[in-house]
Amino acid sequence: LGLNPEMNALATLFITAVTIGVIVVNRMMIARERRRVADMKAAFAVA
Repeated sequence: LGLNPEMNALATLFITAVTIGVIVVNRMMIARERRRVADMKAAFAVA
């Protein structure tokens, strides 16, 4: 591609930021799901 190095650096930073954001949100969703499953198990254990 005929882009200048500044554009390549900006694109790399943008891709890195998006990747980190996706990983953080994914970890939060996994933790929330584990908590929900644990709460469901606790609720059914009491009943």
